Amino acid sequence: MPKLAEKPMPADVLELFRRPNPAVMATVARDGRPVTVATWYLLEDDGRLLLGLDATRARLKHLTGDGRVSLTALAEGDWYTHVSVQGRVAEVTDDEGLAGIDRISRHYTGRDYPNRTSPRVLVRVELDTWHGWGGASQA
Repeated sequence: MPKLAEKPMPADVLELFRRPNPAVMATVARDGRPVTVATWYLLEDDGRLLLGLDATRARLKHLTGDGRVSLTALAEGDWYTHVSVQGRVAEVTDDEGLAGIDRISRHYTGRDYPNRTSPRVLVRVELDTWHGWGGASQA
């Protein structure tokens, strides 16, 4: 179970967050603007968030300039139930052989990631805090 600086996630919230939920991540652009984009994610067994990013996209530049990240995962079919996490980039590595994005893609689609030509990186995020709403409340 991820142990966050503020408090651990209860088992039911953790279960929700481990599902292949629709999610939106937020980064901070160089000029300070918040930028959001839909994304896939995985919660790793060590409690870190795994993101697989196209190496040519602006959000990677945002993350290497300002490592703060927020991600909100919405429960399938019930967007009133969601979990939001905030953290910082701990590691950015090349996605050798696309193994990381394939893991994430299989989590969401059951198949390897279809685009085999764009360079990709893996971003691991250390989570600092979380909050939930609806069925994922932090009672």
